[in-house]
Amino acid sequence: MTAGSSNTPPPPAALALPEPPPAPPERTKVRLLELVQRHGPQTAQDLAARLEVSVPAARRHLGDLQEQGLLASRTERPGGRGRPQHVFSLTERGEAGFPRSYSGLCVDVLRHVEDLFGQGAVLKVLDARNVEIEARMQAEIPSHLPLEDRVRRLAALLGDMGFDPVLEQDGADWCLTQRNCPNLAVARQYSQLCDSELNLYASLLGAPVVRETRIACGQGGCRYRIVG
Repeated sequence: MTAGSSNTPPPPAALALPEPPPAPPERTKVRLLELVQRHGPQTAQDLAARLEVSVPAARRHLGDLQEQGLLASRTERPGGRGRPQHVFSLTERGEAGFPRSYSGLCVDVLRHVEDLFGQGAVLKVLDARNVEIEARMQAEIPSHLPLEDRVRRLAALLGDMGFDPVLEQDGADWCLTQRNCPNLAVARQYSQLCDSELNLYASLLGAPVVRETRIACGQGGCRYRIVG
């Protein structure tokens, strides 16, 4: 053995470890997704206010969630007027992160109703449910109010329920567009849910209502024309 040599074996080569999976979204991102799921499509300004963070911070989180495929954005003019804004909504991948047991249960129950009593029975069940809903909402939309006031109050109630409504006036008519459907999983399989919704609005407003588009059919919103 020559001077300066050593019997110490060389260190083993470092093992190549697999890359760790992507880190889950931070708590702020989780809260952001929960807000969009609960309240429907939102702007960065809306979300920043709800989260009590700056608008640039909210935009950074939104950008990260878009890259992950959990959110999508579109450009809209609030109320059909004003400066265009980006509105963010959940993608199908984003929706999949939330429990779906309630919608699954509804679909199963409606399927059994249809199998046992026929297709018309589903609409009868949903209309019977509307009787209770209408009784609760009628106090907020009394029939003595002018049609415009009734429509505006209905839109406010739908906003609280997560439908993200937008109102526009078209001549003597009012157009109510719901940009989110909290019951989308059920509506895609049972159009009777949408028919029941139409019946509810016509009864609450005491005016003819025509549905022009449906989210469940792949369109951008559920648009209702209230004939003035």
